[in-house]
Amino acid sequence: MIGIRCLPFVLAVVALSTGLATFAQAGIYADDLSKCVVEATSKDDRISLVKWIFEAMSRYPAVTSLTTIKDSDLEQANATTGALFMRLLTETCVDASKKAIKYEGPVAIQLSFQVLGQVAMAEIMSDPSVAKVMAGLEKYTDQKKIAALKE
Repeated sequence: MIGIRCLPFVLAVVALSTGLATFAQAGIYADDLSKCVVEATSKDDRISLVKWIFEAMSRYPAVTSLTTIKDSDLEQANATTGALFMRLLTETCVDASKKAIKYEGPVAIQLSFQVLGQVAMAEIMSDPSVAKVMAGLEKYTDQKKIAALKE
């Protein structure tokens, strides 16, 4: 499991990778939409979302050499994620979607899916194999310098 001293670094990585560090504030309608999309997704839905994020990020030039994801895999991930978004916004959470857009604008959709992404990432980060890798960061940090930041 992740050591308590390493936890701030892990949380920072998760926050940056899922959009938590956004400046937009969710209102009550975006909050309602967020709750709906999280509650309406299965673990498999959230895994599909994380796969889509990973596959999209694999196209960033600095990391393309690390994966062998085919264009057909990306197309399938787009189709699966698009279907998930449409189901959530226009069927399962249609009332919450309408209110969020009406009262808070399109940013409410973005914020709600950021929350869903955070939930999905939290599930992945809690996997023992992933947590072990993340905890490995601790051996390359100076805990005394980190502690001095509190002073």
